[in-house]
Amino acid sequence: MTSPTAALAAATDRLLATARALPAAEWAAPSLCAGWTRGHVLAHLALNAEGLAGVLRGLRDGAPATMYSSDEARDGDIAVLATATPQEVLARLVAGCASLAEVLDVAAGLAPGTTFERTPGGRLMPANDVAHLRLREVEIHHADLGAGYSASDWPPTTAMAFLHDDAQRYAGPGFHVVATDEPARWAFGSPGTDAPTVSGPLGALAWWATGRAAAPVVSSTTGTLPSLEGR
Repeated sequence: MTSPTAALAAATDRLLATARALPAAEWAAPSLCAGWTRGHVLAHLALNAEGLAGVLRGLRDGAPATMYSSDEARDGDIAVLATATPQEVLARLVAGCASLAEVLDVAAGLAPGTTFERTPGGRLMPANDVAHLRLREVEIHHADLGAGYSASDWPPTTAMAFLHDDAQRYAGPGFHVVATDEPARWAFGSPGTDAPTVSGPLGALAWWATGRAAAPVVSSTTGTLPSLEGR
């Protein structure tokens, strides 16, 4: 099985290839993230890499740091960077990805259960899983660009890992999820024997489970897809 670090390296290469090939005039086009252009998405990915790199450096050096100083600062920084030229945003993205790659091995050496704060006093996040956390950001937002890369391009092991994540955090009425192109299934919540089953291709299921709009190939035995508000 591909390690999260190797999966992240490959996903980052794909993202950077898309960003480099994206014509400057298309950076201002809407992304699949409501209210964000493609430039916003790529700015977020640059700043997210910088934030995670800072967290790992802080843990390595005995000076724990948060990813962001506040949610407001995070949103403001994205908005500001998104107004820069595509060349500037791309350079920041490339540098951020390289900075994170340089310290990614720090996560493997941390004591199991080590956490960090996303913002001061905010949500605790697993420091040991930084590679996987970043992989989600890269793969999901790469697809959000709407620039020729979609969830159907995610490696099967990545899509399965994302479905496992989202099944674990789901807290609503139970249902089953079954892939039609892979021998894989998941339980969301605590489904009973009469619980509905959602089915579709693996990538489409993983995309929907992140909270995105479902593709027509995703269907439910009830005729209506379950709400994911309880995730």
